[in-house]
Amino acid sequence: MTHTPGTYADFENLRERAVALRRAGYSLRQIRDELKIHNNDILNQLVKGEPPPAWTKRPNAKDDLRAMARDLRLQGWTYDQIEAELGCSRSSVSLWVRDLPKPEPRYTPEERRTLMREGLARRREADREAHRRTKLGARQEIGDLTDRELFMAGVALYWAEGSKSKPYDRRERAIFVNSDADVIRVYLAWLDLLGIDRKRLNFRVLIHESADIDDAHRFWARVAEIDVSLFARPTLKKHNPKTVRKNTGDNYHGCLAVSVARSADLYNRIEGWWDGIVTHAQARLR
Repeated sequence: MTHTPGTYADFENLRERAVALRRAGYSLRQIRDELKIHNNDILNQLVKGEPPPAWTKRPNAKDDLRAMARDLRLQGWTYDQIEAELGCSRSSVSLWVRDLPKPEPRYTPEERRTLMREGLARRREADREAHRRTKLGARQEIGDLTDRELFMAGVALYWAEGSKSKPYDRRERAIFVNSDADVIRVYLAWLDLLGIDRKRLNFRVLIHESADIDDAHRFWARVAEIDVSLFARPTLKKHNPKTVRKNTGDNYHGCLAVSVARSADLYNRIEGWWDGIVTHAQARLR
C-alpha cells in the first residue's frame, strides 16, 4: 500500500529509516520497495542530502574519450583527425572541444593544394601499377595460342567488327574496318592462318579531312607491314563545324579498312564458322 504522509513525526521516522537504508547501500528503488513509498517527491525528500551508493552510479565511458579529445585539440588536431583517431562522432568531438581555441592551420593554402596534388599523383600511380599487374597476370593466363585458338578468336573478331551481309542485301565480301592497331594485327594474323595471299588484300584509310593523312598512312603501313604505296585513295570524313571532335591529336590515325579480293567463298565460310560457334554455345546453355 502506498504510504500517505502524515504528521511531522511520521516523516522524521520515515526519513531516519530511509537514511539508514541509503547509508547501508540501498538504491532509491530498493528504499521505495522496502518502505512502500511510491511517491517520488516524498522519496527524494526522505534521502535528501544523502549521496547515492557508488554501485548505483552509471559509469561514463566517454569521460576518457573527452579528455583525450581535448588533449589532441590542444595539440592542434582537426575535428576530422580526432574523430578518426578516437572512433567517435563529430558531434561528440564538437561538444567536447568547442570551447578550446581553434588551432592554427598547419599548411598554407598553396601547401595544401600541393599536398593534394601529390596525394592524387601517388593514388594514380598506385592505380596504374595495380592495373599493370592485373594486365600482366591476365596476359600470362593466355600463354601461347594454338592455331585453333587463333582461328576461333579470328572468327569471333570478324563477326564482331567485320562487314556482314544483310538478308535483303547479300554482298558476300570480307571487309574489316577498325581504329585499333592491335585489332588489325590480330585480324591480319588470322588471314595469314587461313592462307589468304597478302596480294589479295586491299588497304584504305578512313580519316577526318583535317587530320595528317600522310602520317596516318605511315602509321598504318607500319602496323600492316606494307609499303605506303599500296594504300588506295583515303576516304575522308567531312568536317562538321557543329560537332566537337575528340579524336584529334598525334594519336589519331583514323581507321584502316582491309578488304579481301574475290572473298565471297571466304565470307560464306565465316558465316558458317560463326553459326557453328553459336550452335555449340547454345547447347551449353541447355
